[in-house]
Amino acid sequence: MRVDIDAVTVEIGGAKLVEDVSLRAGDGQFVGLVGPNGSGKSTLLRCVYRALRPTAGAVRLGGDDLLAMDTRESARRLAALPQESAAEFDFTVAEVVAMGRLPHQGAVARETDEDRHACAAALAGVDAGHLAGRGFLTLSGGEKQRVLIARALAQQPRVLVLDEPTNHLDIAQQLEVLSLVRAAGPTVLTALHDLNLAALHCDLIHVVDEGRIVASGAPHDVLTPALLADVFGVRAHRVPHPETGAVQLLFDRLPTP
Repeated sequence: MRVDIDAVTVEIGGAKLVEDVSLRAGDGQFVGLVGPNGSGKSTLLRCVYRALRPTAGAVRLGGDDLLAMDTRESARRLAALPQESAAEFDFTVAEVVAMGRLPHQGAVARETDEDRHACAAALAGVDAGHLAGRGFLTLSGGEKQRVLIARALAQQPRVLVLDEPTNHLDIAQQLEVLSLVRAAGPTVLTALHDLNLAALHCDLIHVVDEGRIVASGAPHDVLTPALLADVFGVRAHRVPHPETGAVQLLFDRLPTP
């Protein structure tokens, strides 16, 4: 499902956190937002998963205005994993993942075989099936993150919004989870802190700085030394990945003038 962000501006307390941002994530594309801390990435994503109403502009899912949909319909189309999940669930892991099925159930939520299969597949996909009977509050940070990703996948969305999804995950888990999300097939819009992960997994990258998009395109075209020096304040050396050929980056400090 296509996602269109049209001229979105977010102003809070007189400050423009996002200003006149437009972008499109095509059906099935994996689209990344990168930029320094405080650049507006999370604010923009919050508009996409309805945690924040833009001051101006619109977000559309499959051509339909997001804010014109009822919440159940939007939840059938889109699932989100915010950067920081404040909720601490006093439930088992299986119960937390089952929450992802609620948009597909009626007024009286009754678990079906389809629900159980979707939850089991999502847990297995993030290598967390063995945690199903554990209490969510007993998990480590990395285990919680995998369970929350499984909950989003169990929702079987056509659009998946992820804000720093690899937080708390070790290297192997980062690679596995992003590959799993891509293989699941939804349109993905994600903010990523790690530029090398973004280069490996994203079809398109949008660089956000001071609330605006300053560069867009394929990772190889966007992640240039000049842009990285200007936006991130680092000197970057580009090398090809030995197997995939994707651009990878080595960093050091900019020389002192």
